[in-house]
Amino acid sequence: MSRIGKLPVNLPKGVSVQVGSDNLVTVKGPLGELKQKVDPDIKVSIEGTELNLERPTDQPRHRSLHGLYRALIHNMVVGVSTGFSIKQELVGVGYRVEAKGQMLEFNLGYSHDIHFMLPNEVKASVEIARKGANPVLTLTSCDKQLLGTVAAKIRSLRAPEPYKGKGIKFMGEQIRRKAGKSAGAK
Repeated sequence: MSRIGKLPVNLPKGVSVQVGSDNLVTVKGPLGELKQKVDPDIKVSIEGTELNLERPTDQPRHRSLHGLYRALIHNMVVGVSTGFSIKQELVGVGYRVEAKGQMLEFNLGYSHDIHFMLPNEVKASVEIARKGANPVLTLTSCDKQLLGTVAAKIRSLRAPEPYKGKGIKFMGEQIRRKAGKSAGAK
């Protein structure tokens, strides 16, 4: 039995789950509605405030799908009830970001500003704690998969470089630093 797949998904108050005839799982909650198509081999059942997934055999394909769909449905339930957020820090002199609705305007040391349009499901806010501190971009959404994709695209606009650590990085991310030219000039 899959260690992740056999765990039941607990449904908090205010979250409703429906399973369609074609194994389309719809999760509704206070923060939105998410849908996920589940493989026809995996059986989804709702018992009270718990959702369980069962697989027909112990084939490697069924075992992997069992854990995958349980994790995806769990992320949907957590997303519509509490939501997800990712914080990114802009490290570099003059690097800044401005949120104008669904449009983000970046100044990342290039000769031009970069305009980034966010999907409707993702909300952004910018916080600058004090003068001289790095700006922090906070992205929030109920869809964990979409949020991670958007955060990765934003990071790729100016990935952190290994010599000075300048660029867009996730909060708490450790950048592997290199010594540079002076280390080898002996």
